[in-house]
Amino acid sequence: MAAGTIEREQTLSPTEFVRAMTLTDATMLVAGSMIGSGIFIVSASIARSVQSPLWLLIIWALTGLITMLGALAYGELAAMFPRAGGQYVFLRESMGPLMGFLYGWTLFVVIQTGTIAAVAVAFGRFLGVLWPAISPDRYGWFPQGDVCIRVLGCTDPSAAIQLGLTPQRLAGLVTVWLLTWVNLRGVREGKFVQTTLTVVKTGALALLIILGFTIGRNAEAIAANFGAAFSAGPSWGSAFILAAGAAMVGSLFSSDAWNNVTFAAAEVQNPRRNLPLALVLGTGLVSILYVLCNVSYLRVLPLHGTATGATTMARGIAFATQDRVATAATEQIFGAAGATAMAIAILISTFGCNNGLILAGARVYFAMARDKLFFRKAGTLNGRHVPAFALVVQSIWVSLLCLTGTYGQLLNYVIFAALLFYVLTTIGLFILRRKMPDAERPYRAFGYPLLPALYIVLAGAVSIILLISTETRMQAFSGLVLVLIGIPVYALWRRAEAV
Repeated sequence: MAAGTIEREQTLSPTEFVRAMTLTDATMLVAGSMIGSGIFIVSASIARSVQSPLWLLIIWALTGLITMLGALAYGELAAMFPRAGGQYVFLRESMGPLMGFLYGWTLFVVIQTGTIAAVAVAFGRFLGVLWPAISPDRYGWFPQGDVCIRVLGCTDPSAAIQLGLTPQRLAGLVTVWLLTWVNLRGVREGKFVQTTLTVVKTGALALLIILGFTIGRNAEAIAANFGAAFSAGPSWGSAFILAAGAAMVGSLFSSDAWNNVTFAAAEVQNPRRNLPLALVLGTGLVSILYVLCNVSYLRVLPLHGTATGATTMARGIAFATQDRVATAATEQIFGAAGATAMAIAILISTFGCNNGLILAGARVYFAMARDKLFFRKAGTLNGRHVPAFALVVQSIWVSLLCLTGTYGQLLNYVIFAALLFYVLTTIGLFILRRKMPDAERPYRAFGYPLLPALYIVLAGAVSIILLISTETRMQAFSGLVLVLIGIPVYALWRRAEAV
């Protein structure tokens, strides 16, 4: 570290963050938080839902559009309030402290921590490719059980919350603890890991795309996917719309966490310029890569297959082993060596994704604590200018979530609550235009008011579908209940602080 940098950090107040992130680092935080495990897995479940190569691509393209619209709107808010806490601050300033608290509460209970847990479980799933002993089977000696919340519509035992410890979940827990330790060391260590791993995994994703367009080109798969079957699928109707909307849970989850850079705004250099740019560059890059990656899958493997198929071609995208589509694609191209190489790349991807999520999430709890809406100690920084207590509390709750659900269950809980607050925050953009018309706005939302309004309509429509669809109803209502529980919690917290 340069002598000048050391001097500057020594003069910082114990309550000040270090502005260590450049535009490149901020962009890598956006992209790295988005690219985790989802793009390598969820295309299988989407394929089973929509049963059409064309609709598989439409789902991913629509997800990219929704994400980009959100990023364009958030850029204005990020430039107005470049403070630790990001979206929590946006909601507090536009809709008041209660709404800010409800977001922070839900972020801690399920959105951020649930995402970290889901990605950690996915890490364990792909580690099982390299080490078959890392299985999804629960340890018999660990307290376990299945909980089915029937009042919310759970009638299928397979939809029950699956409590217990498995080798895959244990592997995920170890990564959470390790990355929490890295981020306790300081923001420079955290952003170095983030930027390095994001470059590696973005390169791996780009390589997967290139392989699918070149040596991985499979004439049989192309004929099956881009012939008559390309536009075939279920008949139009309410049932198909609900199925397609439910299928977007996976793609939206894979594109989520793009807003995390706003949580760490206090550590970004020249934030009024770099935050809007990082949001647009990061989401744009990842959205394009995701669509191209699915085109690559379709050029290597047929969409349709059978669950009992003996080969990767026979199982296709829809029934790839444990939904590991990317691994199946590389296995089809290079054999077992390809599957191993892709598993390693995905382990790097999930590891890097969780580093960004762990780094960013703690900054929201710090901001809440400073407003006396979270544990007071979470509002302090350690000697390395990071919110150590917030990082530790976050890791403890993530560890508990890892024991309560499979990958699919966890992401279903996360996405409804996340979408709800994305919509509310964008509504807050309109409120702030009227409430603070003369405030400094270094960046104004592109296409305002049309594009932010379009985002509200699209994201709101998906949220309603999640509440209606039988496949996602239980988790969506559970997410809504968790949000509403925050109202009495807020009242109790305020009362305790007033005493």
